[in-house]
Amino acid sequence: MPDLSVRLATARDRLVVERLWLMFRHDLSGFRGLLPNPDGTFRGDRVEAAFTQDGWAPYLFLRDDRPVGFAFVRALDGPVRVLNSFFVVRGARGEGVGLRAVREVVARHPGPWEVAFQYDNEAAVRFWRRAARELAGDAWSEEARPVPDRPGLPPDAWISFTVGQAGSLTCRQLPA
Repeated sequence: MPDLSVRLATARDRLVVERLWLMFRHDLSGFRGLLPNPDGTFRGDRVEAAFTQDGWAPYLFLRDDRPVGFAFVRALDGPVRVLNSFFVVRGARGEGVGLRAVREVVARHPGPWEVAFQYDNEAAVRFWRRAARELAGDAWSEEARPVPDRPGLPPDAWISFTVGQAGSLTCRQLPA
């Protein structure tokens, strides 16, 4: 398996992360029919938040010093951490990079976690269910939730689990 490093992204990494963000949003555009802005970019509010707002953390994934993905974590100052955005470039998929990266990111922030994805993104469905099983065994849960302020969209899938203080993982029970 190729060398992989997962590290907190710095201000010097922002341009690289912004470029990866464009690839991420392009990948997602096919599931929601999104088009780029007139300047060829996609919305960048999450990139801005990840680098500037309290309670957020941007991570960069590198293989042999080449960028292969990123993750944005939000709500680090709240009761449940949210893996807000997660991306691995196509050339690094299928090699275990995503599973290794998600494991390293969540291990850095013990406590309850949630991850959202779209059911129509079949690769994401397979990946996140597999990640949940590998991280928490049978101790995870999944539920469909409406997309806030977007009643015309199908619900998102949300997976929940807890990372313990010593790296152990247990399920966080969802309210009934």
